[in-house]
Amino acid sequence: MLTTRSTLIYVALMTLVVVASNFLVQFPLHAELAGINLADILTWGAFTYPVAFLITDLTNRQFGPQAARKVVFAGFVVGVTLSFYTSVPRIAIASGSAYLAGQLLDISVFNRLRRQAWWRAPLVGSLIGSMLDTVIFFSFAFAAFFVFLGPNDPFALESAPILGVFSAAAPRWISWAIGDFSVKMIVGLVMLLPYGALMNVLRPMQAARAN
Repeated sequence: MLTTRSTLIYVALMTLVVVASNFLVQFPLHAELAGINLADILTWGAFTYPVAFLITDLTNRQFGPQAARKVVFAGFVVGVTLSFYTSVPRIAIASGSAYLAGQLLDISVFNRLRRQAWWRAPLVGSLIGSMLDTVIFFSFAFAAFFVFLGPNDPFALESAPILGVFSAAAPRWISWAIGDFSVKMIVGLVMLLPYGALMNVLRPMQAARAN
């Protein structure tokens, strides 16, 4: 059973990640890798946001999917509220929709795989959840089709070489999405380290085992 104390801890951690990511997304990563100017496709927020999946997975492991969903919904309320204050409505809608869909998918996948190898549930869940999160956010935020959510960003729709180095061209937001998901995959792998370190400390409660 998810206690009030545990709820507050996990919600506080999720809120911290959401707030940090909303703040750090304003700052491009000024570096170059293999000829790619990372400032054109990445912000520091891409490195902090995947930690949300770690928090969700630890909640799911210890207390089960119902408790994890409560923490996710709390983060959703905070994230959407902050987004409406710090960005345009279209970005806020895209951010909230992507977060909610990605986290809920992660919970579902994790729960299906929780009895397999210890690393499979958190890794597969976070990667599939991150993929959905990326697709929804960048499509809703920048794809011309979703103009009904708000005005299109002409710069995002401009055709440019993919990742700035390939001969094939696509709207800039495609490169932004590829860069964002690439970082999420890397961070998802790295997050296995703290998950593995904490899994023996945060042992599943009886209710979580039964789900």
